[in-house]
Amino acid sequence: MTSFTSAARQVARQTGLAVREARIVGSQHGYQHLMLRLAGGQRAFAKVAASATGQAATGEAASGEMAAAFAAEASSLRWLAEADAVPVPEVLAVTEAALVISMIPPGHATPSAAFQFGTELARLHAAGSEDFGAPWRGFIASLPLDNTPAPPDVLLLRDLMDGSLRRSGGAVPEHIATGILALIERLRPGDGLCHTDLHPGNVIMTADGPRLIDWGGAVRAPAALDLAFCHVILSENAPEVVDNPRRPRAVNAAAQSEYARLAGMSQTALTAAVEPYLPIARVWVLRSGAIPALREQLIQRAEAALRPQD
Repeated sequence: MTSFTSAARQVARQTGLAVREARIVGSQHGYQHLMLRLAGGQRAFAKVAASATGQAATGEAASGEMAAAFAAEASSLRWLAEADAVPVPEVLAVTEAALVISMIPPGHATPSAAFQFGTELARLHAAGSEDFGAPWRGFIASLPLDNTPAPPDVLLLRDLMDGSLRRSGGAVPEHIATGILALIERLRPGDGLCHTDLHPGNVIMTADGPRLIDWGGAVRAPAALDLAFCHVILSENAPEVVDNPRRPRAVNAAAQSEYARLAGMSQTALTAAVEPYLPIARVWVLRSGAIPALREQLIQRAEAALRPQD
């Protein structure tokens, strides 16, 4: 196990930052997660190649794929910051072996914070972008994401889902995978910027309001897609695994209500707009295997939604 002092020294050498303390708090996708304290007391979060912290096998080095993934996330965070919609962490350093971002101080999940999140999410969707793609390679965690610029009428959501299903190792039954791709093709293309992974772990409540993190899977799609993720995760999945099921449902209701108000829509109209995207969000959760206990329930709901209507 690498000592905290050794980890701090190695991260400082990789990034050029004045790191006073480093604590390894987890690992995923071939890199370590570290909590840092920088000179002056600033706190930061880092993703560092396992080889850079001494946790990799001897001779293993940061791969080109990992370096490209770090660069993509840093570029995406900087671009998202330009929209001045949903606050995102500041990129403090990025190298081939490390990404360091500012640490967001924790706050509290309250109704007012949920309303603020709905407000900022609406501004983000309205910001959009001039076209699809980016000049850097794309990734969702360690999975490649095609960033090739494409015409604005191409719905990249299908490409994202198709690639993810192919790499899911059969987590999604074939008939559901085929049906969900056909559903996406029938839906209208959208020009909003969607996060595609809106769950409580990616929304950090701070004293200054909510902060949305982990933008590795952002795509262009209708705003209803993100709202569908909110609904499925907060109103369907979370109540099954938390002690107080009313709380996540209340947070979702508050966020959706404020979004409808800002968009000038009735709640009924917003619900109808989100409805076609609910199966997509459910299949995405099913594909991830994040909640094994709900697998059968997710399959049943997906099958019911995709069943031909008389």
